[in-house]
Amino acid sequence: MTVDDRKPRAKSENHADHHRDDGQSHAHDDHEHPHGHAHDHTHRPHDWHSESYVDYWIKRDEDREDERRPRIRRMVAMAKLPHDAPIAALDIGAGYGFVSEQVLQAFPNAHVTLQDFSALMLDRARGRLADAAARTSFVLSDLTDPAWVNQVGGPFDLIVSAIAIHNLRSTAAIAACYRGVAQLLKPGAPFLDYDLFSIVGGIETHIGLMQEAGMSRVSRAWDDGHAAIILAHGRRTPG
Repeated sequence: MTVDDRKPRAKSENHADHHRDDGQSHAHDDHEHPHGHAHDHTHRPHDWHSESYVDYWIKRDEDREDERRPRIRRMVAMAKLPHDAPIAALDIGAGYGFVSEQVLQAFPNAHVTLQDFSALMLDRARGRLADAAARTSFVLSDLTDPAWVNQVGGPFDLIVSAIAIHNLRSTAAIAACYRGVAQLLKPGAPFLDYDLFSIVGGIETHIGLMQEAGMSRVSRAWDDGHAAIILAHGRRTPG
């Protein structure tokens, strides 16, 4: 989860303000949570520290997982990393672990660090990924606090994020987040960002921000006119 537009939080509140368009076909319902949570069109206040509220959102997302899974799998495949590579991966705004689960399945020797602002979401992710406990780490941190970069560790061979970062709502905050991502990527390592870029500035703005942050080979990898995937890479060191 990332933070929403109400006040800075320690999660990536990808929740209601975004469906993790992780494969969802809803043209407007794609405002998923970075955890894959659907958009609540009633705009009622979100409480990501409420167990009942978090369970409500997860249930909504789980009901759509069969739709979302193929798209997330396609996104992970865009990393073009060897299947058996012992990679270190980071999931930004990981929520209850849906995207991380796809990374773990695609790369059976990977270790995935799940970052989120919601302790409850990360608790649900621990349960979901219990069979992969030795290959997962969980970090509670706030993307609006520069300290998150040091808290998650790294550097990483792969960084993913799904319907999360746009919830920072501010171009400046998003730019700072991308600078953090650039610091965490190994040279040439892929960053796959599946998001609703039109909510803050549009996809070309985000591509530019990633380039300014120091990422290389930044491109629009997929776009359905509502959600899109940007593929970027860590800058290769000279020589």
